[in-house]
Amino acid sequence: MCTRRPLAKPFYACLLFLLSISVFSQAQPEQKLRVLVLTDIEADPDDAQSMVRFLTYSNQWEVEGLIATTSIHQKTRVAPESIVKILDAYKVAHPRLLQHEKGYPDPEELKGKVKKGLAVYGMEGVGEGKDSEGSDWIVKVLEKKDDRPLWVPVWGGPNTLAQALWKIKKTKTPAEASKLYQKLRVYTISDQDDSGPWIRKNFPGIFFVVTPGYNYGNATWLGIAFGLPGSNKEVVSADWLATNIQQGHGPLGAAYPDVAYGMEGDSPAFMNLINNGLNDPEHPNYGGWGGRYELYLPEFQDSNTGPFKRENWPKDEPETRPIWTNAADSIVSPLDKKSYVGNKETIWRWRVEFQNDFAARMQWATKPFSECNHPPVPKLAHDDRLTVKSGELFYLDADGTTDPDGDSMSYLWFQYPEAGTYKGLVNLRPYSPNLYRLPVTAPMVDREQTIHFILKVTDKGSPALTRYKRVFVTVRP
Repeated sequence: MCTRRPLAKPFYACLLFLLSISVFSQAQPEQKLRVLVLTDIEADPDDAQSMVRFLTYSNQWEVEGLIATTSIHQKTRVAPESIVKILDAYKVAHPRLLQHEKGYPDPEELKGKVKKGLAVYGMEGVGEGKDSEGSDWIVKVLEKKDDRPLWVPVWGGPNTLAQALWKIKKTKTPAEASKLYQKLRVYTISDQDDSGPWIRKNFPGIFFVVTPGYNYGNATWLGIAFGLPGSNKEVVSADWLATNIQQGHGPLGAAYPDVAYGMEGDSPAFMNLINNGLNDPEHPNYGGWGGRYELYLPEFQDSNTGPFKRENWPKDEPETRPIWTNAADSIVSPLDKKSYVGNKETIWRWRVEFQNDFAARMQWATKPFSECNHPPVPKLAHDDRLTVKSGELFYLDADGTTDPDGDSMSYLWFQYPEAGTYKGLVNLRPYSPNLYRLPVTAPMVDREQTIHFILKVTDKGSPALTRYKRVFVTVRP
């Protein structure tokens, strides 16, 4: 007669431990991004506008700081009190926002992270004796025992960041300093003082996204709101903003000022940090709501010419190393059906989607869950990375996609050629724009190529909300 030996206790305990670790790791939510904002708030109403939008997404991030700075447009003043006023409005909206999504940070906790840089311009605020509560705070945040990158959207001048870097270089060993530099991910809205070029030149290892220079006419961020050919101007109009953001949306909406020069010119600095299934912050070349950027050494351009020529502005200097900067997308406008190519297109192509998303969150600020729309939840019936051979038939499948409000949904699969190495257009015919399961024939290639396919799911709620999934397809000969 055969007998079964009892499982050894140490082995059994070990097995239970390993299983519990596996289940626990699978249940863990995705880590939040660490974000610290520098803003020349009060130089232009658009900083206050961007702050309102930023706070409606703040549950997606670990907000590490909100620092008031100077810029070329505001050289001798910083206005942390204006950040606090918007946080007071956010405090009223906070309980409602939590009914819609978890994780919105406590308003009083955020107030404790409001700091100020020196009320001086550019490199005048960098060097011995130029520390501020803002620069000290940046150093403190970087020194945390936290290996996650620190994303720094810069809406004005970055001299407070420059001073923090100056202090780190002076007080740390090269090895210690290097670890802190490697954490930084910086996006500046053009150059609004001379400390941005100084950072890029003196700290070449820092991840840096920018349209360099002082001529804003070249900048990718203009795609957020300006009346560019082919773009939807209605969703950035004064009437649209009044109806969907400002009026009837509580104190937070009332805190959103009217447009003076352009709507939310600073928002692209953080819009690629929004977790929507399209954005990938570590890969600016993939493209997203905040635009698409490529890593290269740009040709020198003297930006202080033409309509943007100003007296006593800093002089441009050639870049000394590759940076993440302007890249062009080619798209067909849904409005006039014409083709457009350019760097601003990398943002305005998503304009209706990101404006509707913001409008929905402003509704969240005053209404219960049952009275608001919420974004769909796309799902793939396969992995997000596929490998196929030239000429092979395969399927892109969004089966299992859901909507939290039970709304009907529309599906659109499309190729994003600029994001992959394969620049040709994949033949998707026969093609219907509302197929959730799409047959695709891989193109013929003579070397391994990657293709990015985007699933765009839009619900039929009001406003209509969109989420995405990106599928990376590797095609082998």
